[in-house]
Amino acid sequence: MHNTYRPTWAEINLDSLWHNYTFAKESVPGKEVIPVIKANAYGHGAIEIFKFLYKKGVRFFAVSLLEEALELKAIHQDASILMMGPILEKDLEIAAINQIEFTIYDSHLYEAVLQSKLELIIHLKIDTGMSRYGMVEPKMIIESVDKLQTKKNIDLKGIFTHFATANENEMFYMKQLEKFKAIMSQLKVKPEMIHISNSSSTFKYEKDFDFTTHVRLGISLYGLSLDNPKPNIKPVMSLKSKVVQIKELHQGESVGYGASYTAKSNEYIAILPIGYADGFIRKNKTGTIEIKQKAYKIVGIICMDACFVKVDETIQVGDIATIFGGMISIDDIALRLKTINYEVATSISYRVPRIMVEGVKK
Repeated sequence: MHNTYRPTWAEINLDSLWHNYTFAKESVPGKEVIPVIKANAYGHGAIEIFKFLYKKGVRFFAVSLLEEALELKAIHQDASILMMGPILEKDLEIAAINQIEFTIYDSHLYEAVLQSKLELIIHLKIDTGMSRYGMVEPKMIIESVDKLQTKKNIDLKGIFTHFATANENEMFYMKQLEKFKAIMSQLKVKPEMIHISNSSSTFKYEKDFDFTTHVRLGISLYGLSLDNPKPNIKPVMSLKSKVVQIKELHQGESVGYGASYTAKSNEYIAILPIGYADGFIRKNKTGTIEIKQKAYKIVGIICMDACFVKVDETIQVGDIATIFGGMISIDDIALRLKTINYEVATSISYRVPRIMVEGVKK
């Protein structure tokens, strides 16, 4: 199985990924879709996702960190990579050498860029209400754009913002939108790229905008969403393991750390080689796992490398267990853990190999 040895893996359906990308592109006619593949492509495997989309003709991508951008640039130097997170002044040369596009988000970085003699490709981020990265004061933003466009060594390629409530609070969303539009209306020359929509905004609002050129497709590229109803996208990741041992517990016998689970009668316990070091955290102990299209209850405390599932006599060593991606969705797990699907996906650790599949019927 692609040089993997432990029978635990995340299956990444590239057909579903491509469906999601093309569905987003069809939803915003005339505009380009920027795949966001930060945080190891939201846990899905950035390098393989990058290679797949590049093969399909995609040439512009977004990440968060300089390390992420450099990793991708080493594979396809002609791809454009936008780094949306912070960059240190000392690392501007690294960005310039590798033609990595980065984000100006405050006055300190703006001054450093303005004084630099390096050939730099930049995007300017406006904070319209998220209060994370981004410049706030409209007058300063307008002056910054004007001045940056006079510098021959600087390519101010794009301008953008980020919405805090695209999936839940339309009033706050509209306040952010109006702030951005007000600034854009005062710019003498607009950058070639204007991108404001995240996944939720792409499907809910972007079709009504006539002033933007691109959208940033993050979580929904991977078939996940916080919107209700959910757009026509397909989950990309399934997390799987195999039963490696069956234990028969007699009444009164316990299993796992702290002997927290005791059999009330004779029971079969399946051991799966997946645990909290893989991102299957201990809070999952109240959940279930699918084996042979049936849900079985997790028992005992989840270990670093293993967990226990109460099964019946039909389950055997070698049977595939689906943690999510079958009967149990990643959203089911997020709901039970009182978190969001983003956190579940990105928590799957590097120890879990990502196996890319195509042409598999769902």
